[in-house]
Amino acid sequence: MRTVYEFSVKDRKGNNVSLKEYANEVLLIVNTATRCGFTPQYTELERLYETYHSQGFEILDFPCNQFGQQAPGTDESIHNFCKLTYGTEFPQFKKLKVNGPDADPLFMFLKEQKGFAGFDMTNKIAPVLVEMFDKENPGWRDTPDIKWNFTKFLINKKGQVVTRFEPTEKIENVEAAIKEELAK
Repeated sequence: MRTVYEFSVKDRKGNNVSLKEYANEVLLIVNTATRCGFTPQYTELERLYETYHSQGFEILDFPCNQFGQQAPGTDESIHNFCKLTYGTEFPQFKKLKVNGPDADPLFMFLKEQKGFAGFDMTNKIAPVLVEMFDKENPGWRDTPDIKWNFTKFLINKKGQVVTRFEPTEKIENVEAAIKEELAK
């Protein structure tokens, strides 16, 4: 079975990082943006990181500018914004693409493993996204593409994709899944 450990990514300074460095840890891989309605999730992500990092949990943050151009700026300016505004301490990588022919191989793999999970329609942003996507492409629900910023993939200690959380998912559900994987 394929794992995330087969992939290397670029840190925000452009250096190669093998995901083998995170072997035996529970990972949450997230595509992010700094000017999005979901950007305040950085606060929740940092809380999760602070709570569970010492237990073998890591968040890997990948800025992406593909959704409404909501991650403008350089890798360094994005990092500084996140650090100053949200106090983030988890690793942030080079900005990348998650969809299309230029999608990063890691994200192509993640989407192959877990397709679109559906939006939580109790989230106030979900109806707006659904309306927008329905106008653009009525078949959008049937593709594994990442739909928006702050899509999260939970990876177990063996490097396997456990589940995918859409950006509308309640953080309590994400946290419960993290705790379950850490306990294994």
